[in-house]
Amino acid sequence: MKNIFKFLKKGKIANPPWDYDFLVNLEKSEYPRYLSKLFKIRTEEELPLLKEWNFKKWTSINPCGQKLWNYIIDKNRCKTFNQKIQWIKLYGITPLMRDCTDKVKVRDFVREKIGDEYLKPVLQICNSFDEIDWDKLSNSFVIKCNHGCKWHYIIKNKEEYLKNKRLVEITRRNITGWLEQDYSLLNGFELNYRGIEPKILIEPLLRDSINKDSQTINVYCFNGYPEIIIKFYGNGAMSIFNKKLKHEENIFNFLEKNIITNIDDLVNQSFDLSEKLSKDFLFVRVDWIIYRNKLYFEELTFTPYSGFNPFIDKERNLELGKLIKIERL
Repeated sequence: MKNIFKFLKKGKIANPPWDYDFLVNLEKSEYPRYLSKLFKIRTEEELPLLKEWNFKKWTSINPCGQKLWNYIIDKNRCKTFNQKIQWIKLYGITPLMRDCTDKVKVRDFVREKIGDEYLKPVLQICNSFDEIDWDKLSNSFVIKCNHGCKWHYIIKNKEEYLKNKRLVEITRRNITGWLEQDYSLLNGFELNYRGIEPKILIEPLLRDSINKDSQTINVYCFNGYPEIIIKFYGNGAMSIFNKKLKHEENIFNFLEKNIITNIDDLVNQSFDLSEKLSKDFLFVRVDWIIYRNKLYFEELTFTPYSGFNPFIDKERNLELGKLIKIERL
């Protein structure tokens, strides 16, 4: 309880990171204030809030000095891409978006829209680490949780991994902890992750070279149409293309510095497939991985970088924001 009160003292919000136990007990009505603080720190942008009178608190006994005002994100004053992603995180998540955030359930959606051929094989789906049948796994694979982001372990050599009892125990402890956590609280209230039934998903490690990162493609789709395509080559290089599949200057502050301007067949293919997968959504980033010169579906990302995207060009932040029509919701 002391942990909670130290954040609420004098009505001020301490700087993040906030204690997970504190966030679990935080009232949902408080999310906008805390998100606003985090948003300012991460992007240097202001998140417009609207102050509303809290009649329920006003009419109840108020021994703890609770605030009589609630705050919500002001939809009408959200203009940039990043600001609108914050509004979507708290108010715009639909059941379909939640199902498509689930790394297991989204497979049914992809299968219906574009077929099986772009889905990665599934080696196992388990409810706990202890259920994993190691004998039935290939030599290299990825163990991931379906209800979070970057909750995964890459196993390059199963035999060596299983011999390392300490590493196995670290993996077991971390994955077990992830299965018990609500990811939506950990990176800025991404509520599309809330309510997903936690599972372990094991997939093959799709790499042309076991020690080299795969090439990937991210397709930013607005109103069911691709606007930006970014290809990462896994070696510090990338390409960016606009909706006309013409080269575009870098708009994000990524680590990749080598810009490649040539377009290829896989970029064209990712454009067409992403258009089919994005039709049901106001905004979504469709992510692909390349293995043996073939596209495989990775995931649908509704809140990329939790809406803390590192824009180099502020004008592009505004331009892309105009494409997200949250006023229709």
